Amino acid sequence: MDGETLGYLSAVDLAALIRTKQISPREAIAALLDRIAALEPRINAFAHLLPEAAMAAAAEAEAAVMAGERLGPLHGVPVTIKDLTWTKGIPTEFGSHSRAGFIPETDAPMVSRLREAGAIVIGKTTTPEFGWKGVSQSPLTGITHNPWRHGLNAGASSAGAAAAAAAGFGPLHQGSDGAGSIRMPAHFCGVFGIKPTYGRIPVWPASNADQTTHMGPITRTVADAALMLRVMAGPHPWDHTSSEAPPADYPAHLGAGIGGKRIAFSADLGHARVDPEIAALARKAAEVFASDLGATLEDVTPAWGKQGPELIRFFWPAHLSVHEPLLDRLGDKLDPGFAACVRAGLGHSVQEYQRMRERKFIYIGAIQRFFEGYDLLLTPAVSVAAFPAERLLPAHWPQHAWDWMSWAEFSYPFNLSGNPAASVPCGFTAEGLPVGLQIVGRRFDDLGVLQAAAAFERARPWAAHRPALG
Repeated sequence: MDGETLGYLSAVDLAALIRTKQISPREAIAALLDRIAALEPRINAFAHLLPEAAMAAAAEAEAAVMAGERLGPLHGVPVTIKDLTWTKGIPTEFGSHSRAGFIPETDAPMVSRLREAGAIVIGKTTTPEFGWKGVSQSPLTGITHNPWRHGLNAGASSAGAAAAAAAGFGPLHQGSDGAGSIRMPAHFCGVFGIKPTYGRIPVWPASNADQTTHMGPITRTVADAALMLRVMAGPHPWDHTSSEAPPADYPAHLGAGIGGKRIAFSADLGHARVDPEIAALARKAAEVFASDLGATLEDVTPAWGKQGPELIRFFWPAHLSVHEPLLDRLGDKLDPGFAACVRAGLGHSVQEYQRMRERKFIYIGAIQRFFEGYDLLLTPAVSVAAFPAERLLPAHWPQHAWDWMSWAEFSYPFNLSGNPAASVPCGFTAEGLPVGLQIVGRRFDDLGVLQAAAAFERARPWAAHRPALG
């Protein structure tokens, strides 16, 4: 099997081929590493590639197959881990010179679960400095290029993961999402990403972002994401906020359909600026849920929508202000936008923070009451298509020293509220750049979001669309 075919093979299919001895883990990993070696210099999706460790793990996986041992659901399947996630014995540098050379002594719980399921970690994917922005560039690793067009943004802090998925660097890629960093790169790169309900996947070490950081999969198919999510999810004692309930069998129930579901659609949440082409593609995709999939669709302007911008623009720099010591220590080695955001968060009193937090809880309550009337909410995933990666904002948008959220108003509300949300590919701009539709569900209804995404995937398949990488 050639490297391109193997690189774009789904995890579901690859795991089955390995179990039935139609392909060996060593053959699969070697072919994938060859593909990455040929294409990676142009894309720069990896902070650290691990060819020797991956081949050693593949040899062990092959021996287990040949010995007839019991195999996990991801046995021999390659996976990438984001460079914000702790990995035992592997550099975890957060896209920052301040963490260069840091090597954890333990895996994060979800990494341990992926390994226990048989997955083979092939590398760490790139992230902006401390995951602070929606643009695929860091002072440590440089620009990660969108596979659909060199030089363009691959999006947000899980950009390396989404770029790797789009480029056919294997089927499974771990991301994290504090204000859209799974869904935004999925949108920019034309792949699938889901941020599950807060607590579904344990977060460790604990995030400083007041329970807004979510872990999740980035893949090319919904079935692969469902399989990966089931492996990563479940309570863990290291995360006191992790959900007690074990995950549902997501892969087994993807085909249930969404007939009769009550679905809301909002093109702007009542306040967001959106490029007209993006809004039109999102609306056309939303109409499929009624015309093809049997759901009812209603245009809405949620009353809570306009409250979001002030909240995120307070909390984002406030939480990043913890990095103040780096301003003097690293100086111009810091991302200048990151430094500006840190400075913007300084000076808030405890009383101010508590008053804004109270407003946030009221906002969250309003979002949850909204979902008493609807099963799902559809919106554009992002307001713009991919733009040059050296910019913080598109050239045709108002400029700011650090506020990239102006083109990402659809994602962060559901980090604050903890609802599950996914980005599904829903079309291309006239310039051939991918666009995503966001699907948001009720808290704990991760399965409902996956079922809706799977139904749309069946109605409007996207996985066959691949960037021309040469």
